[in-house]
Amino acid sequence: MSNSDPFQDNKLQKLQLMIYLIPILGLIPSGWTLLRSYKSNEELYLSRLSIRLTLIWVIAYSLLWLGSSQTSEFLSLRLLYLNGLATSGYIITCLILMFRVWQQKKSRKIREID
Repeated sequence: MSNSDPFQDNKLQKLQLMIYLIPILGLIPSGWTLLRSYKSNEELYLSRLSIRLTLIWVIAYSLLWLGSSQTSEFLSLRLLYLNGLATSGYIITCLILMFRVWQQKKSRKIREID
C-alpha cells in the first residue's frame, strides 16, 4: 500500500519556485539555477525575475542611502523615508509573487505551450 500523493511533485515544485522569490536570500538559488544545465521555463523565468528585482532594489537602496548621507538633515530624512518605502515595496512585491506562484495550477509559460 503506497501513501504517495500524486500532487506531491507539484507542491514541491511550487515550493522550489517560491524559494527563488525570498527577498534578498532568493538571489543565491536563482543564480544557481541560471548556472545549472537543466532548467524548466518556469525556473528560468522566476530566477531572472528574482535577480532583476533584487538588483533593482540594491541599486535603489544604495543610491538613496548614499544620497541621504551626503545631504542636509531635511533632505536626508526624506531620502531615508524613500529608502524604507523602496524596501517595503520590494518585500511586498516578492510576497505577492510568492502568493501567486502558490495559487497557480499551471504557470503562464506552460499554458502558452499547451
